[in-house]
Amino acid sequence: MHIGFIEDTHLHGGTQIWVAEAVQAFIKKNQEVSLLAPQGSWIVEQCRKSGAFITTYDFDEVIREGLNNQEIWTNALSLCDVAICTVHPPRQGFHCSVFAAHCIKAAELDTHLIPKTGTIVPEYLREFYLPDETINCSVIAITDFTRRYLIETYDIPAEKVNLVYQGTDTERFQHSPKTREVAKKRYPLPKDASPILGSIGSFEQRKGHPILFKALQKLVADSLPNAHLVLVGDGPDEKMLKETVKDLGLDRKVSFFPFTDEPNVVFERLDLTVLPSLYKEGLPNVLLESMAMGVPAVSSNIGGVPEIVIEGKTGYMVVPGDEVSLANAIEKAWVDQNNYQEMKSNARNLIVDQFDKSNQFERFIAHFQELITSD
Repeated sequence: MHIGFIEDTHLHGGTQIWVAEAVQAFIKKNQEVSLLAPQGSWIVEQCRKSGAFITTYDFDEVIREGLNNQEIWTNALSLCDVAICTVHPPRQGFHCSVFAAHCIKAAELDTHLIPKTGTIVPEYLREFYLPDETINCSVIAITDFTRRYLIETYDIPAEKVNLVYQGTDTERFQHSPKTREVAKKRYPLPKDASPILGSIGSFEQRKGHPILFKALQKLVADSLPNAHLVLVGDGPDEKMLKETVKDLGLDRKVSFFPFTDEPNVVFERLDLTVLPSLYKEGLPNVLLESMAMGVPAVSSNIGGVPEIVIEGKTGYMVVPGDEVSLANAIEKAWVDQNNYQEMKSNARNLIVDQFDKSNQFERFIAHFQELITSD
């Protein structure tokens, strides 16, 4: 079977990390794999030595949907039995899954197109998820919340929407004394920092970092004077966030560190992972990885988060944008140390039992085989 991936982005977030891992995992499982992505993108560089067939295109030029780009995409898609296209934001009227469907139809390819998504953006069009019902096409949702939303709101036939959790690498994401020593050196923090809170991901508006800053300000003033926040990532709001930290007088309570492709090292430093997102989350990799490491989560109740953050068992959830509730949930998670220790164990056990990535890769392959057999 030949499995293709379409990644119309230069980003290097959780989705792209998963794709890079999937490319290598599927190749190891004796599948042929292709990648179609922009020239110079992070995902291309990550997969260059993987053994995958890589096709690149001009990120700015492709939006014109000219014959040259149509030929590039068609040639790449013609190799594939299935082509998984991450549903990214549209660009000046261009959308990757719609263009892929156009190329498949125009060339009369048998390729089964699979838009894949974990997030819901209300202004997105139905055609982003099911671009052409006259070709072989179905959707993969990586959370049950997303699956139900696509069926109920976009009126996509239930048989066309399949739930396959992405999972996480439970071997990589587990506590290691050796890695913990590396973490202490790589992420130096005040000696009295406790609890150590962490937020890993893009520095952008939807992630809600200012809400977390205000929650931290309340915690430090009221109940947890030694609380410390670790922020790891990069993005367009980085300068603004650093200025906000200074304005709130939290200079000594917040530490910024650059993006890393070794988040397991970060989790060795954390007591709690905090996800204060305002919108557009599916089943965040950062929560799966955190919990696999035995680090409980405090998160906005959003998207597929309730499928893994079980109230009082693996963490706590709050209404997005409510800094008081966020502060209270962090305090609640930490002050009862008996329950905190139970949450650490529960979190690890849940991910190992239900979200092991190796098992999920097998489920993806089985699903692809079922699709091409039934086409």
